[in-house]
This record gives sequence, C-alpha cells and structure tokens, in this order.
Amino acid sequence: MAAIARWCIRHRLIAVLLWLLALGGTATAAVLAGSAYSNDYNVPGTESGRAAELLQSGFTDLGGDTDTIVWHTSDSTVRADDVRQTMTRTLHAVEELPGVGAVTGPYGAAGAGQISGDGRTAYAVITFDQRVEDIPAPQVEAVVDTARQAASGHLQVELGGPAVALTEAPSVHLGEAVGVVVAAVVLFLAFGSFAASMLPIATALVSVGTAYAGTVLLGHAMTVADFAPMLGMLIGLGVGIDYALFIVTRHRRGLRQGLTVGEAGENAVATTGRAVVFAGATVCIALLGMLILRLGFLDGVAIAASLTVVLTVAASVTLLPALLSFIGPRALGRRERARLAAHGPRPEVPTGFAARWSAFVERHPKLLGAVAAAVMLVLALPASALHLGTSDQGNNPASATTRKAYDLLAEGFGPGVNGPLTIAARLDGAGDRLAMDGLPATLRHTPGVASAGPVTYNSGGDTAFVTVVPTTSPQSRETSDLVDRLRTEVLPGAAENTSLRAHVGGVTAGYDDFARIIVGKLPLFVGVVVGLGCLLLLLAFRSVGIPLKAAAMNVAAVAASFGVVVAVFQWGWGSEALGLGSSGPIEPFLPVIMVSVLFGLSMDYQVFLVGRMYEEWLETGDNRRAVRVGLAETGRVINSAAVIMISVFLAFVLSGDRVIAMFGIALAAAVALDAFVLRTLLVPALMHLLGGANWWLPRRLDRLLPRFSIEPPDTRAPARAKIPQTAESVREPAREGA
Repeated sequence: MAAIARWCIRHRLIAVLLWLLALGGTATAAVLAGSAYSNDYNVPGTESGRAAELLQSGFTDLGGDTDTIVWHTSDSTVRADDVRQTMTRTLHAVEELPGVGAVTGPYGAAGAGQISGDGRTAYAVITFDQRVEDIPAPQVEAVVDTARQAASGHLQVELGGPAVALTEAPSVHLGEAVGVVVAAVVLFLAFGSFAASMLPIATALVSVGTAYAGTVLLGHAMTVADFAPMLGMLIGLGVGIDYALFIVTRHRRGLRQGLTVGEAGENAVATTGRAVVFAGATVCIALLGMLILRLGFLDGVAIAASLTVVLTVAASVTLLPALLSFIGPRALGRRERARLAAHGPRPEVPTGFAARWSAFVERHPKLLGAVAAAVMLVLALPASALHLGTSDQGNNPASATTRKAYDLLAEGFGPGVNGPLTIAARLDGAGDRLAMDGLPATLRHTPGVASAGPVTYNSGGDTAFVTVVPTTSPQSRETSDLVDRLRTEVLPGAAENTSLRAHVGGVTAGYDDFARIIVGKLPLFVGVVVGLGCLLLLLAFRSVGIPLKAAAMNVAAVAASFGVVVAVFQWGWGSEALGLGSSGPIEPFLPVIMVSVLFGLSMDYQVFLVGRMYEEWLETGDNRRAVRVGLAETGRVINSAAVIMISVFLAFVLSGDRVIAMFGIALAAAVALDAFVLRTLLVPALMHLLGGANWWLPRRLDRLLPRFSIEPPDTRAPARAKIPQTAESVREPAREGA
C-alpha cells in the first residue's frame, strides 16, 4: 500500500489524469451504447415462468408493452356525444404516433367491457411495438402529451402502465445533489478546511461516476435491473465519502505530528488505507453473496454494486493521495497551520464528548447495554409482519397520473382490473381443448374472481390463454390466496381426466413465485454472508468472540432496519407525507439486497472501531483500557462518517422512485442504529462485561490461522519522536480515522 501511495504522490498529475480518462471514456461509451436494463422477475421453472414462456412462444404479437388511457366524467357519461367525439379523435391521434402498434378503445362492439357500469369511466389499451425497456422516452412522452390534450373542465384524462411511469421519473438527480451538499457541510465542520472537505466529495464523484457508466455498459452483457445504477450510486456515494474521510483524517493527523505532505499521505494509505481495502472487501463479499441464489435478476445488481465499491476503494487509495499532495498543507485549517508553526507538533489526547462518553459507557455497561438492546428489539418488532409482494401504481404519490389512472380504474371496474391474471396452457388433443373451453365458466364461479374473459387460441391452435380479473388489487394478500387456490384446486379439477396443464401467470403470480424462491434460499444466503464475514474477522482479530458479536450486531441492525421499512412502507407511517405514496407490500428482492449491503456496511464500523481496540489490547493486555481508548479515539470520526452516510441515503428518498426510497430509508436507519446504538453503546458495553474473553482464541486454532494486520502501526514513527512525551499524554491516539 505504501508503494502505491508513493507512486500516486510522485506522479500525482498522471494519477489524476488516468482517473479523469477512465471517467470520460466510460461515460462516452455509455452515452453511445445507451441503456439496456431489464426488470425480468420471471424465474424459469416456476408456474408464472412457464405461463410467460407459453405466451411468448405461442403468441408472438403479445411482446409489446401495454398501457392504458383512462378518462372519467362526473357531469355526464363517457357515451355522451362530445366525450365520445373528443376521445375517438384522441385515440386515433395516439394510434398514429411512432412506436404505437395499436389502440383498443371502448367505442366498438368488442369494447363494451371497457366502460364502467355507471357509464362515467372508460379506458383504452395502448399496445406499443416494443417492450417497456426498449421504448424511447420521447415516444412515451408524445403519447402522454397527446392524450392529456383531451382533458377539460368536465373530462379527466389520466394514463397508467409501466411505459407511462418512465415519464414520471425525476429529470434531475435532486437526491444525489442534496446528499452531496450535506456531506460537504459535515466534512467542512469536521475539518475546518474547505480544500480538505472537498477531496472526499471529488474522489467519490469520480469513482461513482465511472461506476455508473460502467453499470450502463454492463446492462448490454447481462441482465441488470433499472434501479441498479441508482442503487450503486447510493452505496458508492455513502462508502466513497466515508472511506475518503477516514484516510484524510489520518493524513491530517500526520501533518499535525510534523510529517511532510508526502510522508503523511503515504502513511495514511499504508495504515488507514489498508483498513479501507479490508472494509471494501467485506462489502463486496456480502454483495457477491447474492450470486449463490442463482437468480439472473439479482446477479446484475450484485456485480454492478460490487463494481461501484471496488472503484470507490481504488479511488480512495490512489486518486485521493494524489489530490492530497496537490493541496499540500492546506489539508489543515488556517488555525491548525498557525498553531503548528508556532508550537510545533503536540501529542493528541482524546478529549471532548467522545472521551467523556467512552468513560460513561465504561462505568455503566449493564444499564446502557440493556437500553441499547431494548431499542433494537422494539424497532425490530414490525419486521415480524413483513409481507413480500408487488407494489403497483396504486402506491405511487397521489399527484402522479399513473396513480390517478389506477384509482379511476379501481373505482370504475374494481381493483383487480389493474393486475389481471393470465392462465396459459399447451393443448394436446380435443380433450384438452374441450376442458379449456369450459374453464372460463368454472373461473367465473370461483370466489375472488370478478370476471374471466373468453379463451384466446393462437393461430396453430396448440396454445391458449384466459384473462382473469380478481376482485382484489394486485398487491392484496387475497389476490395471492386466489393464485394459490387456482393452482391447487380450480385448475387441477377443471383438467381432470385430460392431459391439460394450465399455468397461472401475471404480475401478482410472478412476484409471489419470485418471493417464494427468495425466501426459500434466504437462510443459505444469510449463512454464507455471515460465515464469510465471521471468517474474515477471525483472521483479522484472532478472536472467537469478536466475530460472533459482530454477527449478532449485524443481524440486529438488519432486523431493526426491516422494522423501520415495514412501518413506513407497508404500514404507511408517514409514507404519503414523505411523497412515497400509499402503503403496500415490500418488494420481494429487497431483503436479499438489503442483507448484502447492510452486512457489508456494518462490517466497516466494526473494523474501524474494534481495530483500534485490538491494537490497544495487543500493546497493554488491558481490556478495559482497550475498549475505552478505542471508543474514545474512533467515536468522533465514526459519528461524522455515519452522519454523512445517513444524509446521503436519506437524500435518495427525493428520487421519486419507491424502490430506491426503500433502500435509502433502510440503509439510513441501519447506519444510524449501527453507529449510534450498536458500535458506540452496545458493542463497548458487551466488551466491558466480557473482559479478556473478548480476545480468546484456542491455541491450536491460533497456530493454524495465517497472520495479517488490517491496520499496522504508523510507518513514520521516527517523526513522532519530536513530540514531547508527558505522563498525561496518551500513545499516538490517531485512530480517529481508523
């Protein structure tokens, strides 16, 4: 690490230009290639997956995205001449737009079912000629603008569907901008130097920008969800700024101890930089743990997020020291430079709130440990009610046209029309066709079914499907129960004495199948992630107790953050006030991604906090002193890092994307609890209570394990000889940044 830092400092201009070239090159390639995201939740081998395969192979004309235009009048009916003429003209205009394959309206013999029973609401189905991820945004915007021109004082026109939702995405990255500004303010308050506070921001922006463009390109090579770039940016800005903060803190301490700019930068990378690499490796291991689930949808997310973390770590140990050498002594504030020039290097003794808090925890470990455990338990309680499922456009903000269209359809036709089920089957002989012909009548008498359409056969007559409209919304538990009932009771009974095998597909069925796969593999996934994390900590701290406590703390942080997510998004506590729409189920892929990210981030603070305690333990053999000094010297920088990360994560709530907002709130809650409850309260309290048992390791295991150091002692010890030693001074406490 020291050699890397030395090269980057001596060739600082080349190092900076190489990173700018990487950013510019990947960004240019991403712009030229365009995006190719895919939100494919279908899992081959599941019921919904088989239904999708049958439709795709048997009905080639069903491949385009379908959206809806909904109109409503409160003072007449949609059959009134003026409304009919206006909407007929509008639908014809929409049908002539580029990218639109067909528009099926209600004003015809086949469209009677598209007018509500009270005659006040109607809808038309727009079929695009491409799937939603391939439709150019300008084409969708033209459809929305053309349709909305028909609206008037007595005629409300709204649009819904996945393609229309693309037009509601924020045009500017407000969340990222707010997060970066807040981080800059916190850094300036922590450092007192404008130049030093800008370097972590610059380093994170360059690395995250490169990773964002790389994720766009990755979408052309594998399945990458459309939220993956935003998720990567969320993680990258958080950890990137934090990692740079730790290294800059150590660099500034070196300058205060009398080191030259080059020596301080080299020392910071050789010490804290090693801890940053280790912490980043734990985050990547946790993220790549998603690969064991063997779900293509999550593979792209895991690799994209890991790419972001790798680039942020690389920038922290290469680009950052080069930038630090450019600003020279200005990494210190004016007062610090003046004090250093007037009085020379002085010992740094932990003072202030961090030192007082550390002593307070040492005096009351039982009480404070019990309070911290109670807080975590209470916050984790809502997680027991976790419901995985599809959050539809009924969860969008009330002002969105997609939400208004959803509500109009639900009021006029019933909530199930927003998420119909599709029953598809392969036919083999006259018996199968006869059974399929009788299926709609059976479905109409099934509890939970509002309506069932006629059977539609393909041109070859070997594949057919029936559209079923439930009485409940797509995200309702009752709709999931209906899917199970159709699969286990209704369809087997209808196909009795035939070879017919019908499969239930649709939005709700697909999400339910995806959730079952996730839940079934979650224990294995968590076991692998926790096991690998414990192994790394075992090697680093040569203790059995430290990894076990870390695993317990990580599980507590995950459970509590899940509780917060359930309360806000599933129970709706404040979701409308925050502009996040109404309450609804939690996305089925959220637990896996959250576990990966949260375990990785929790390991960061564990490494920086316990690493300093471990060093003190090795030097003194005094557990009480090790815990007290470790907490006092790392508490301030960990809290500063946590405030930055929380600010960045919460800022993503402004993204307007429900999924990204879920991640933002979950990660912000986890980091807040981890930094302010677990690492600065529960962990030190437990370590005080356990005493020397914290560092116990069987001798035989100790001999077998390889030895390596996360953060070795400062490499410039001779420079510290200039500092006068007193009885009151504490050994080089410079673990604020560790």
